[in-house]
Amino acid sequence: MKKTKLLMGALVCGILLASCGTGSTGESDKGKTDGTTGKEGNVELGAPGEFPIVKEKISMTMMGPGVGIAEWKDMPTMQTLAEKTNIEFDYITPPMADFPTKLNLAFASGDIPDVLFGTDANNLTPAMEMDYGSQGILLPIEGYIDEHMPNFKKVLDENPDIRKSITTPDGHIYSLPMVSRGATAIWPRGPLWYNGDWLKALNVTELPKTTDEFYDLLVRFRDEDPNGNGKKDEIPMLDVKMDSTRPWLLGAFGLTNREIEEIDGKVVYAPITDNYKEYVTFMNKLYSEKLIDQEVYSQSDEQKKAKGQNNQLGLFPDWFSFFTTGKSETDSVTDPMFYPLTSEINPDRIAPGSPRLARATFAVTKNNPAPEAALRWVDYFYSDEGSDLINTGPEGALWEFAENDKGEQVRVYTEGVNLENTEESRAKVTPAYGIPIPQLGQEKNTPILKEANEEIDTKFQDFIEAETLEKVTPFAKVTYPLLYLTNEESDKVRDVATDLKTYVEQMEAKFITGVEPLENWDKYVKTIEGMGVEEYVAVYQGAYDRWASAE
Repeated sequence: MKKTKLLMGALVCGILLASCGTGSTGESDKGKTDGTTGKEGNVELGAPGEFPIVKEKISMTMMGPGVGIAEWKDMPTMQTLAEKTNIEFDYITPPMADFPTKLNLAFASGDIPDVLFGTDANNLTPAMEMDYGSQGILLPIEGYIDEHMPNFKKVLDENPDIRKSITTPDGHIYSLPMVSRGATAIWPRGPLWYNGDWLKALNVTELPKTTDEFYDLLVRFRDEDPNGNGKKDEIPMLDVKMDSTRPWLLGAFGLTNREIEEIDGKVVYAPITDNYKEYVTFMNKLYSEKLIDQEVYSQSDEQKKAKGQNNQLGLFPDWFSFFTTGKSETDSVTDPMFYPLTSEINPDRIAPGSPRLARATFAVTKNNPAPEAALRWVDYFYSDEGSDLINTGPEGALWEFAENDKGEQVRVYTEGVNLENTEESRAKVTPAYGIPIPQLGQEKNTPILKEANEEIDTKFQDFIEAETLEKVTPFAKVTYPLLYLTNEESDKVRDVATDLKTYVEQMEAKFITGVEPLENWDKYVKTIEGMGVEEYVAVYQGAYDRWASAE
């Protein structure tokens, strides 16, 4: 990238992501074995990549957050996996709300289960990984990968940045990630959508591609009655606190978010750059001319959606446009996705991009009787077959095969599935519901039909994929890579980060609404400099350099 001046897959949707101990326990060598291990005696493994994983049945304990719909032991997916692998689990699944507390208590007491599953970086935090890893409570995984995890090894070989992002500063991998795929996995959040009916009413055949063209279109939305009701009630652009809109519009000014950002190897604090100043100046212009909803900083998401369903919105954020407009999926294919803009300060198109990675979804503890077996078990989910099983369950539980009138074998929902709420039925089949799980998400999920001869309408999914491939994928940039800070680095930035976030958030709203004159920009920058931003940036620069140079 040149320098600037400064599907809807219900099965795996919602996806959409530290401290350091320098001591090594030597545990990373445990993966380099002859296939036997265990505190309870030798465990004989089967051939790599084949089932069962172990010759004789073994038991382990597993802890993960429960969503309260079904017990994991009763789920057909987990029962099938036990039969397939010869590994049975005793499950500890406290409610999601209590899970962080229960997990901390387990670590503190030493009564930690053999495997952690369905955790995330909010409850198994980077600091916890490093702390408990350095103590030997969480086992290093990297030494097992080559011999025991062929599917995950393939993922790492094809995506070197993933290995760097899950490796802690002490050189170890203590947890496994959820790797997202598919067209929308590149979205860091829901995109912006234009009201296609308004574009048609105004005879707009080409979307804006510069900030000037964008401004002109918003003016037309405001002044030319595109909803055709004879009232001046149109809202050209809307959001709730600008949090969803900001990343997409910041791209026009060479940035992707209001925080630390890496640009061509250099880490900057975006809110004090000239690029960000140009952004708030532009947004102030839009707000002052009523091209942005005047209730942007006071309304709720429900109020936003009500305005959308009243056909008052020209451009708005949401995961899919029909979530706001209330249209059907089919009708929503006329609502085009926002196209990245350029500006005088930034000639390159930039869109915010997701790292397509959620860390800390699986870990093995020191109590595990057979780490190799546990890691072969989880490695299955990084294959297409295993990912499909953990998401949809085995044949006969949620779905079964049936023959359609073309003689093709298709998947249909089994009798007893609530066709009005298939996700609730799926939640009784697999734990892969409402929590991140270790897996390689599939590019496209095999559909499950309500009846064998149902026509599969892919029009909306095809539209979403085409829009994404045209308007996001070629321009996507991750703001700052997922990485681990050392203990010392975390201590340096923790308090500063909170203070900066609070101050910048307040000042952005004031600049945009005009409460704070833009003439006070230099005073604003000096205030931030006085809060320790130089050292803050230096910490993240050092962490980035370490990440970038890792092999």
